[in-house]
Amino acid sequence: MGAKVLRILKKNLLAIITIAISMGVLLYFLFTTDGITALGHLASSLRWEWLLVTLGAMVGGWLLETYVLGVFCKHLYPEWKFSQSFHIAMTGLLYSALTPFATGGQPMQMYSMSKMGVDTGKAGSIVAMKTLVYQAIMVIYAMVMVVFRLGYFQQNVSNFSFVTVIGLVTNGSFILGVTLFMLSEKATDRFLRFLLRNLYRVHLCRHPVAKYKKIHGQMEMFHDSAKTMGTSFKVYLKSGFFTVVQITLAGLIPYFIYRSFNLPLNMDATIFTMLAAQTFVTMVSAFIPLPGSSGGAEGSFYLFFGTFFGPTIIPAILLWRLVTYYANILFGCLTNLVGRAVGIERK
Repeated sequence: MGAKVLRILKKNLLAIITIAISMGVLLYFLFTTDGITALGHLASSLRWEWLLVTLGAMVGGWLLETYVLGVFCKHLYPEWKFSQSFHIAMTGLLYSALTPFATGGQPMQMYSMSKMGVDTGKAGSIVAMKTLVYQAIMVIYAMVMVVFRLGYFQQNVSNFSFVTVIGLVTNGSFILGVTLFMLSEKATDRFLRFLLRNLYRVHLCRHPVAKYKKIHGQMEMFHDSAKTMGTSFKVYLKSGFFTVVQITLAGLIPYFIYRSFNLPLNMDATIFTMLAAQTFVTMVSAFIPLPGSSGGAEGSFYLFFGTFFGPTIIPAILLWRLVTYYANILFGCLTNLVGRAVGIERK
């Protein structure tokens, strides 16, 4: 038993260290700044009904993740159960939280599906198309927020335009590339070769051949996944709609935290502005290579929400991370343990 625990600790050493450092930094700022004083004031004025709404949004996010995943699973496996989707959804959230760039979630979801008897190719198609839908909706969502709240954040957040452009261009280019690849594989392939060749000439791409193989492989995977999933308009419409709801609910969590702190409402601290801020935080955090975007997530939240929360920003970050990150790890672990105990992954 002790040897097994030791192997698990060694396997997840980076994640454990990162999480410990992340918690340590938060607690350090909480106790060395006015954070602990602010926390003391909050304890007496906390609005518990809004705190319950915050927790409800957290659970709602899990259920929406489960439902959207189930839409794709049921399309290929009509007898698919909600409990199976929930187990896979929480597995994805758990391993995304424990790995750099959230890269571990999708492979573990595919592995869990294969343990349930799902064909490996179909499991890959389900995960790939769900990811593509989420990324596409996220880019469109962010663009809408930029259109309506660009002026406000340019005035209140330093380097906002640069950060936003980088995020939108990176994510948008990938979505556009995958879409074009599905429409015309040859034309997209020629354009990709042309682009990488010229980037190499101006010293912006060091290993064009390796980069080409990686990008082409990813696009080919999505192309094959789309073929497997088929062209069911209903599947993409339903998954797209509930993904919008999911992103919106996650984006409202900082607003719910703000209301739970009993802070005053004003022209700046509107629900739409905070929703936009959280969308940008999510986009910026995606570029942080550490598990859970540790450091970058807290820093970007401080950057975007500091003007709203003022002296209570550190307690706000702590509560936000507990709800949106650490809870995924805790309940993801519990779900995996319970799921394995009841044999949900057995064929």
